[in-house]
Amino acid sequence: MKPSVSQRWALALLLLTLHGVMLWGFDSPLNQALLVMHYGLFLLWQPIWRGEQPLTPGAAVMFLAGGALLLLSISWWVLAFWQAALFGLLGGRVFSTQEKGARTGYLLAAAYLLAMLIMWVGPKLLFPIPETSDETATRWIVTYIMPTLPVAIIFLRGENQQRTEAPPLDFFYSLILFLLAVILVLGSFAIEATSHAIYPNALMRMLFAIAGVLLIMSWLWNPRAGFSGIGQLLSRYLLSIGMPFEQWLNRITRLAEIESTPTQFISSATAEVASLPWVSGGEWHTDESSGSFGTKAPYAARFDYHAFGWTLYARHPLTPVLMLHIKLLTQLLGEFYEAKKREELLREQSYMRAVYETGSRLTHDIKNLVQSLSTLCAAAERADKQDSEQLVALIQRQLPLLNSRLALTLEKLQAPQAEQPRHIRANTWWRNLKQRYSGTSIQFTSRNVAPTSNVYAEIFDNVADNLLQNALEKARSEPGMDVRVLLSASPEPWLEVSDNGSAMPHDIAEQLFKSHIRSENGLGIGLFHAARLAQRIGYRLTLSRNQPGDVCFRLERTGDQSLP
Repeated sequence: MKPSVSQRWALALLLLTLHGVMLWGFDSPLNQALLVMHYGLFLLWQPIWRGEQPLTPGAAVMFLAGGALLLLSISWWVLAFWQAALFGLLGGRVFSTQEKGARTGYLLAAAYLLAMLIMWVGPKLLFPIPETSDETATRWIVTYIMPTLPVAIIFLRGENQQRTEAPPLDFFYSLILFLLAVILVLGSFAIEATSHAIYPNALMRMLFAIAGVLLIMSWLWNPRAGFSGIGQLLSRYLLSIGMPFEQWLNRITRLAEIESTPTQFISSATAEVASLPWVSGGEWHTDESSGSFGTKAPYAARFDYHAFGWTLYARHPLTPVLMLHIKLLTQLLGEFYEAKKREELLREQSYMRAVYETGSRLTHDIKNLVQSLSTLCAAAERADKQDSEQLVALIQRQLPLLNSRLALTLEKLQAPQAEQPRHIRANTWWRNLKQRYSGTSIQFTSRNVAPTSNVYAEIFDNVADNLLQNALEKARSEPGMDVRVLLSASPEPWLEVSDNGSAMPHDIAEQLFKSHIRSENGLGIGLFHAARLAQRIGYRLTLSRNQPGDVCFRLERTGDQSLP
């Protein structure tokens, strides 16, 4: 027989034997045998103990003791509570099953139990009444109509005949339905005992009272105005049993801010767990390290999340709520551990980026110095005997400047945090710049440069050398292109380098001073570092014009500060 069919037969026979006990009483030995048969059918059908598990001696003794207790203490009150318990178990199955045939069967069984509890068992509890026409009609309905509900369960056709296991039991709904059935019976008894009302009147009062309470509770569970609702209060209460979740979240967040390495954070966070009264000790491990705290205990629970995992030892069995807490805490520790690892990786990447940017910028400084030396060497190669005096004077002026710039570059390499910008007279700097590029076709123009005007030598040298070397490189591929340099000090010193060549591509121009740009001549890297260096002391390097025949770069002050 298929499992689904056997479950229907067991449920139907369970209800039919219970019907016989309720209809014929439980005084005679035959009726008591029927009660024992009902209990055996319940053990075959019951949704609590899994049938595939082996029956241990302790479980066998418990089942036998339950049957003996039911047989010896049977009464209408015991029968009423037993029916309420069966009603709760069947109702819990209704909310958890998805199969239409099984759901219909459970609904029929629950309706049968509730109807018998109201029509037959309830009046037997309150007081014995003489046989009347109403009682005769009720007995006729109970005897001939009500058994059709259990019989109908046998002939129901399920949608999934291959199902091998019963649907899970929803304990919460089962408990609620059991309590409602008990309240209905006890409430009717209390109303009739206090007001001496007839049973149907007391039953209707109790039904309306339960309906009103359920209506109010359904609104309070998730109200529409201001109040958070019983649902949220219940969830908050469950999350606070055994371990205040908000306090733990604050502790972990504080540890994440204090500890610098992932291992130190995990070690400190797991040590905090040992302060809980139900925790005896534990062991933890990550992809890099492991550790332990406290002592071992008989009960253990293991949890893993990403690269973090741990085993907690408890003095008593862990409840489902505590298991939920520990699972959430494990996820939090795992996420914080991953965040600390990413933070450590970002620190390493930031350090390597700083080293790279410093080396890249100093490399460009040395490259500019080498190109300036190359200009002096080219001038020396082209000079004849008549120009020897001028050449010597040029070398005497430029070599000390180049030596000073090279020494400054080496100082930056040795102590990059100790960089201090220096300033010189604008006329002096302008004269040195023209001398360095005296052998080129660059056009130099100055205006409004007062004798007292100063410029930052490091910034202006770096920007001018990068721009002019890039412009000369561009002129080699575009013959006939003119390069112009303009220095002005109205009101603050500013510098422009322009040419009449082709415009820079739009995508390169958009990212020119924002990030490193790959190019054959190093255009993006040099200008990126030059722009950042200028920004540190209040200057701004921009591409002011970018049109075919008019490409212009401008270095200017960003604020109203005066140069010292």
